[in-house]
Amino acid sequence: MKSIPLALVLAGFLMAALNAHAGTPRVDQRQASQQQRIEQGVATGSLTAPETLRLEKEQARIQKMETRAQADGVITGKERARLEAAQDAASRDIHRKKHNGRR
Repeated sequence: MKSIPLALVLAGFLMAALNAHAGTPRVDQRQASQQQRIEQGVATGSLTAPETLRLEKEQARIQKMETRAQADGVITGKERARLEAAQDAASRDIHRKKHNGRR
């Protein structure tokens, strides 16, 4: 029962990531890839609902960072580095939560 609303939330976040502005295709692709990894974890049962919620919030935070960085029309090298560092941390979090043995 919980998987249907959770799937809708996941789909919403994925759509937000796909609708991101041009200019950061690598960041956008990575966001989509990480979202797919989260969805896979939900589908296989390797992510619990609380873990999924935390990971989704982390993805939303990165999306907000990207939106703010694009607000002035230019993403600086420093902003891009911060986005990539946040994505690196999110990737590690996804891996850890998918492989921590909780179901």
